[in-house]
Amino acid sequence: MKKTIYVLIFSLVVISGFVFSFSTFANGLHVNREIKNDTTISSKPLSNLEKRKKWEASPDGRKFNDWKNSPEGKKVQSSYEKIKKEIEAYTEMEAVVTSVTFQLPTTNPSSPKWLVVKINGEDYMMQFIPNDFEKLNNLKVYDKIIIKSRSAGFSNNHPYLILSSDYIEHNNKVLFERDLSKNDGC
Repeated sequence: MKKTIYVLIFSLVVISGFVFSFSTFANGLHVNREIKNDTTISSKPLSNLEKRKKWEASPDGRKFNDWKNSPEGKKVQSSYEKIKKEIEAYTEMEAVVTSVTFQLPTTNPSSPKWLVVKINGEDYMMQFIPNDFEKLNNLKVYDKIIIKSRSAGFSNNHPYLILSSDYIEHNNKVLFERDLSKNDGC
């Protein structure tokens, strides 16, 4: 009788172990399958529209949209509309230098340098790395220059539209021309 009880208890323990192991294994498969499905969904690249919506919902995106709808943001956007054709055609624009010393409040010596110009009554900014800005050292406020720019950008951290710094001429002398072969056309 003792042997039968031992055999029954032993069988019960073994069977319980199998049931427990199998349920853990099956549950693990289910969890792994869910994880695989989740990673498949999240690894799918977001479309540009989805990326933009995600960014617009972020604190930075909300801050930018608030600025864009403010009087300051609308002024910057309207200044773009005034020179949009010249940028798209990459044609010359006459400008007057209004600042060669403009700095953002958080500027340190190795930060980009800014040239602020006025074109048709609107102020614009052009950014340069310090080495490139050295080529413009002889420019002074009220100097008339010719500018060509391939693009422009808006930023809620800047008071004016930011023009790409592609070409600057002063007194029929080219002071700066971006070499696009060095940066793959960017």
